[in-house]
Amino acid sequence: MATLASSLMGGSVRAASRNLLQPGGQARTVSVFGTEALCFYRLEEAEHARRERVSAARFDHMADLECLLTLPVGMAVPLQLLDRSERRAVRGLPAGAADCDRKDVIRRAVRPLQVDLAVVRASTWRQGLERAGRFAPFCRRAMLLDRRPAHLDEILAEADFYGIGVFLASGSDVELLLEPEDYMPLRHTAAAWWFVEDLYQRVRSASAG
Repeated sequence: MATLASSLMGGSVRAASRNLLQPGGQARTVSVFGTEALCFYRLEEAEHARRERVSAARFDHMADLECLLTLPVGMAVPLQLLDRSERRAVRGLPAGAADCDRKDVIRRAVRPLQVDLAVVRASTWRQGLERAGRFAPFCRRAMLLDRRPAHLDEILAEADFYGIGVFLASGSDVELLLEPEDYMPLRHTAAAWWFVEDLYQRVRSASAG
C-alpha cells in the first residue's frame, strides 16, 4: 500500500483534488498532533522573501503570535497606547516580526503560506472523521479511505455534515467522492497561525536540505 508520503500516492491525491486547489500550489506530508496529513499549500512569496532578506527568526511561540494579531500590518502603533505588559510583549517579539523603536511598533510579519487542503488517510470512516476533524481550526480537510465502505451514502452524509471531504483509494488511483466544505474561519487565531508557521519551517528545512 502506498503511503501519503509517497510521490505516487501524493500525485494521485493531487490529481483527484485538481478542482479544489489553487494554481501554483505544492504539497508536503506533515505530522501534526500525532496525525499524518498531506497538506497542499501556496507560499506567500513576498513574505518569504522578506523573511529571508531580514534573516527572520522562527515565529513559533503562541504568545508572540497572539501579540502580533493585536497589531495592524504595516501601520505604526504608538507605544504609549499600549499598557506595560503589551509593551513588554512587542519588545520581546522575534527578529523580523516587527520594527520597534522608542515611540512606535510596526508589525511586519504575516502568514508565510496558505494551506488549501489537508488530507488524512484512514482505514475506517470513523477514524477518518476523527483524524480530519483535528484540522478543522486550520484549513479545508478530507479523509482518504483505503476501501469502499458499506452504506456509503450514509457515510458521505455524515462526512458532509462535518464539512469533511472523502477520497477513495484503489491501488495507486484516488477518486474524490465528496468535496470538503470551504474553510471559513470565524476569526483569526494564534493556533491557526502556529499551524501555518510549523508547516513553513518544515518546508524551509526540506529546501535547505
